[in-house]
Amino acid sequence: MVNLVPGAFVPAEPALEAIDAAWSRLREQNSRFFDGRVLHVLGVSRNGHGGVVVHVMEAAYRFYAVIACGLDTGVRPLGVKGLAEVDGDDGRRRWLMGRRSDRVAYYPDRWEFVPGGCLEPGVDPAEMLLRELGEESGFEAASPPVPVALLYDPSAFSWELVHRVAIRPRAGIDPPGWEYRELRWVARGDEPQPLSPIARRMQPLRSEP
Repeated sequence: MVNLVPGAFVPAEPALEAIDAAWSRLREQNSRFFDGRVLHVLGVSRNGHGGVVVHVMEAAYRFYAVIACGLDTGVRPLGVKGLAEVDGDDGRRRWLMGRRSDRVAYYPDRWEFVPGGCLEPGVDPAEMLLRELGEESGFEAASPPVPVALLYDPSAFSWELVHRVAIRPRAGIDPPGWEYRELRWVARGDEPQPLSPIARRMQPLRSEP
């Protein structure tokens, strides 16, 4: 469950002038960055029914993006990640993985599970995951996503709501967007290297076989 706290988070430090200058440099390097809204995680608590409540407040994306430049604003966004799976003709289950491009802020050229992205305010996590799936891979889900875990990624300074989702098979696997150099269906034990740290943590969450 995601609990939205009213208001907007603005970091006390570093100074906004320093943040804006770093953001301008990022935009010069990659014009695809845009200053949308993210959900900053204020805290996480158990709900007493086997789940968790994630307490969030809206924040500007640029406050998160500049952390990659060494300016830690304290923003820890809430994201969604998927373990997208299909059953192969050989009986082996496979998961969709992508090698990130060199234009992303975190984990360039590393492999991770696809899809993933920051959760936008007012959007249900499962809906956001399906949107990212279509944008990043062109695939469609065969059934609704199932939430399985909440993980913190200390390397990317983000919280991630992890879902499993079965994918509708189709021919072709070319990445339609700019975030990935390559997409690949990967069986257990055949994972390409190097993996991102969060991908390594997600591996045990895959369903059997």
